[in-house]
Amino acid sequence: QVQLVESGGGLVQAGGSLRLSCAASGLTFSAYAMGWFRQAPGKEREFVAAINWSGSITSYTDSVKGRFTISRDNAKNTVYLQMNSLKPEDTAVYYCAANRNRYSKVTPTAGEYNYWGQGTQVTVSS
Repeated sequence: QVQLVESGGGLVQAGGSLRLSCAASGLTFSAYAMGWFRQAPGKEREFVAAINWSGSITSYTDSVKGRFTISRDNAKNTVYLQMNSLKPEDTAVYYCAANRNRYSKVTPTAGEYNYWGQGTQVTVSS
């Protein structure tokens, strides 16, 4: 059974940093692209960042470029999201997800991910 467990969320002041982690089990982690998505109250879930199976290719939504960094450690079956220079508009529940296909390209499309974590709350105060 595939499980994705996020951690590292919390309350931080604007300009601060957080690092989210997502520990995966039940799948050959090193074969799958991973993504981070977020959902703010009253809004649809949106793509944040993705990384391919080897970690050599990453993709970001425009609003986080230069502030967030996605990375992975295949030996630890974990994907990370380092978030710097946080803004109140980054407040959301953050979800990690695993792509449905092995060795796929990075994609911002939520429908291409078929395993999801339970989410971790990130709140940025102004």
